[in-house]
Amino acid sequence: MSSYKELLQQRELLEQQISEARQRENADAIEKVKTLVADFGLTAEDIFSTGGKAKVKSVAKVAPKFRNPVTGDTWTGRGKPPKWIQGQERDQFLIA
Repeated sequence: MSSYKELLQQRELLEQQISEARQRENADAIEKVKTLVADFGLTAEDIFSTGGKAKVKSVAKVAPKFRNPVTGDTWTGRGKPPKWIQGQERDQFLIA
């Protein structure tokens, strides 16, 4: 069985080997990418574009369904009902 100090030394050696292998493989990958970019005449826009402009979600306005005959206030029927319609029969406030 290895001692604590021996294991720490092994870990340091492994971390150094991992770091060196990562640097080598990164350099290889960068070289491959540069070659492909040069061969195909690619630009940064070609490689890193998101495929177009961001889509903007439009929210359609909903026509009001109810009107307060006293004030003229309206309500679409969505969300929390206004105080002027709460507790009352809604049919009387329908917009024809």
